[in-house]
Amino acid sequence: MIASVLPTYNRAPLAFERGEGVWLFTADGTAYLDLGAGIAVNALGHANPVLVGALTEQAGRLWHVSNLYQIPHQQRLADLLVANTFADTVFFTNSGTEAAELAIKMARKYWYDKGQPDRTGIIAFEGAFHGRSTGAIAAAGSEKMVKGFGPLMPGFTHLPYGDMAALKAAVGPQTAAILIEPVQGEGGIRPLPDADLRAIRALCDETGTLLILDEVQCGMGRTGRLFAHEWAGIAPDIMMVAKGIGGGFPLGAVLATENAASGMTAGTHGSTYGGNPLGCAVGCAVMEVIADDAFLAEVRRKGALLRQRLEGLVATHPRVFEEVRGQGLMLGLKCRVPNGDVVNAGYAERVLTVAGGDNVIRLLPPLNLTDGDIAEALSRLDRAAARLEGGDA
Repeated sequence: MIASVLPTYNRAPLAFERGEGVWLFTADGTAYLDLGAGIAVNALGHANPVLVGALTEQAGRLWHVSNLYQIPHQQRLADLLVANTFADTVFFTNSGTEAAELAIKMARKYWYDKGQPDRTGIIAFEGAFHGRSTGAIAAAGSEKMVKGFGPLMPGFTHLPYGDMAALKAAVGPQTAAILIEPVQGEGGIRPLPDADLRAIRALCDETGTLLILDEVQCGMGRTGRLFAHEWAGIAPDIMMVAKGIGGGFPLGAVLATENAASGMTAGTHGSTYGGNPLGCAVGCAVMEVIADDAFLAEVRRKGALLRQRLEGLVATHPRVFEEVRGQGLMLGLKCRVPNGDVVNAGYAERVLTVAGGDNVIRLLPPLNLTDGDIAEALSRLDRAAARLEGGDA
């Protein structure tokens, strides 16, 4: 008999009833150190008092009115995003998947309105993850994502991540956009070199192609800049954002230049819940914390400290770990043993990590974790690795 919850998840045998900062607690009070943060969502930790305050204050006033009317917090959050990024305009969604759908529509509508309706091709990359809608899985293209769900949305070309020669050869007169994650998350914490991102921007400028960046996982301070592309000193035309922007409340956004968004006029897109007062009240509170230069400097400092300690962990357990990847507080441990075994050994030591592609475990902790939290995390990861070496996992 099928379960009442559709069985599409391989869930861990864990359930949490409350959280505080970097900690999650089961019903019996057992504490787990959370290095996954809901897959990079709880950017400011669990039950953050600033976010709780913003949500509860708004909840006592107004939950939902729909986008038939003006929403002051939505306008405020859009203004904050425009002021702190390349963007001229913002559309709010509930998730990164919905942001992907709009980004695809926006790029194709742009060329349609420019009198080039056949310019619909979008170049994407192997190892990518852009969500689980039919458009998003077509963009990713991997067999794991698309098997059994055809026919797929046409118009996507998939290239090896970081293969600049293949990219230059693939861009042609029917290419509408290049869609890429500056750091692949689900793909195994694979950062694109800054030089490659600059070269992609130059290629787009040369050919008129739109550049779409997926910063759903690597954005919102995760790498130590507000958005990961800032490290390369470039700007996209369209950008997908979600996860950390809501600090745990479902919220996403598409940011765009005025030019790239020019085809999206009244009636071309919409959302019932996107940009609702609750989500945007929390989003404003998140932005006010994360966009602060001093906060981002601390993310960079703590990211460097965590990486240094992880390098030591790899050196101590070379039979378990191969290398450290990533930037800021978006780090990965490439494993020599199956990464699922490492995640499970972590459960035994009450530390939570997230499996990713390429046999990597992802470390995506709240951005405001302390140095003490880092020390405790390394102690627990060290014990988890020792379990594996001793055959106790």
